[in-house]
Amino acid sequence: MRGHLRTLRDMVLDTAAFSLDGRTFRFRVGRGAPVVAGDLVTLRRLDGSVALGQVRAKSLDGDGATGEGALLDPGATGPFDDAAMTLAAPKDWAQLAPKRPLEVGTLPATAGEVPALLRADAFNRHTFLCGQSGSGKTYSLGVLLERILAYTSLPMVIVDPNADFVRLRDLRDGASGDLADRLREVGAGVRVLRPGGDDPLRVRFFGLPPMTKGAVFGLDPVADRDEFNALLHVANLPAASVEDVPEALRASGDVHLSSIAARVENLSVHRWDVWARGGPGVLDDLPGESRATILDLAGFARPLERSLVATAVLDHLWERREERSPILVVIDEAHNICSANPTDPLQALATERLIQIAGEGRKYGIWLLLSTQRPSKIHPQVLTQCDNLMLMRMNSPGDVAELAEVFGFVPRAMLDQAPFFRQGEALLAGGFAPVPMIARIGARLTHEGGIDVPVPA
Repeated sequence: MRGHLRTLRDMVLDTAAFSLDGRTFRFRVGRGAPVVAGDLVTLRRLDGSVALGQVRAKSLDGDGATGEGALLDPGATGPFDDAAMTLAAPKDWAQLAPKRPLEVGTLPATAGEVPALLRADAFNRHTFLCGQSGSGKTYSLGVLLERILAYTSLPMVIVDPNADFVRLRDLRDGASGDLADRLREVGAGVRVLRPGGDDPLRVRFFGLPPMTKGAVFGLDPVADRDEFNALLHVANLPAASVEDVPEALRASGDVHLSSIAARVENLSVHRWDVWARGGPGVLDDLPGESRATILDLAGFARPLERSLVATAVLDHLWERREERSPILVVIDEAHNICSANPTDPLQALATERLIQIAGEGRKYGIWLLLSTQRPSKIHPQVLTQCDNLMLMRMNSPGDVAELAEVFGFVPRAMLDQAPFFRQGEALLAGGFAPVPMIARIGARLTHEGGIDVPVPA
């Protein structure tokens, strides 16, 4: 097999490749030529010099095929005619290796088992990971987080709705090599906060800003203006604990505050498990000295509690933005936090904050890594600010078309391959990829926290 691949790479394709501008090239090949969109090629010109390029599109044309691509050192070579095109060898791919690489998998067989390398220093921009159920999205996100944890010093806050990453510090038996050694070294810096754990995931009710308290009570600033306004004017509730809030509101004698008390009781807000009740709160030391802080939301029975944690954390990080301390905010199942159509006031607040972070967070060192099954579920003002794309299998033509519109730098012919990706394959493009590339994501060395339920035998 290796010999066959070497023959494919080394053969001179029956081509007539030319460039009119020294930045892009066009070519014509035989119908059976083994070249597809995404392939790296070398272009040997008549004077013997060689340029490196990437095929961006190919279509059948009579007895042959025509295509186009981009030269990877644009403007350096000038226009040319009648170049011979050859599939790139591993040494050619090596020219694209970043100075600080993150190896996340391997490239297709025609590249000769070349490692898929991302730029470790390019997570200072927002990243979007998308793939339908069963594509390997969550597993691949775990692979990516392992590499960031091991080969960068970038702190992370991971919003984990399904407890998929709570074992990010636990290596599999037999894990070895440089990556495993690095993960063992930094594992102590991974902090897991969960509702019922030794390090509890809790929020202090009395530390919430009025807007968030109003959202907790289901108040709309306009539709419920009288109640909301009354809440804004309460400087301090004479309550020792969140359980005492309804009584304190009624004791005020204000009819609108008494109405809020009824809301609190009807929604059982004062009984929620998320409240600190005099104990430590999630914002007390976030991110602190931890390399990764994992917020396990799976233990909360109410979606509103999950939304509250996310809202409080995002507000906290934004309030501290002037410190300009770099941090990567990872949100799995991001459509539940950053919805295109928020379904409750807390989700709306979280979405508004993420829109702000997406638009302005980069200059303060707050960067996003959002993961979801459907791009259409993410608020467009956040999606359009993402510069890195990791796309896994996606069957919906509408979703692929939307991604093509948002991520215009990705060749459409490569996006169109997404419905045919195998589990664990991904298109990587944007600032963190040397060139758009389709890769097979590598193995995860730490344990998955959540796995699929098997079909009974």
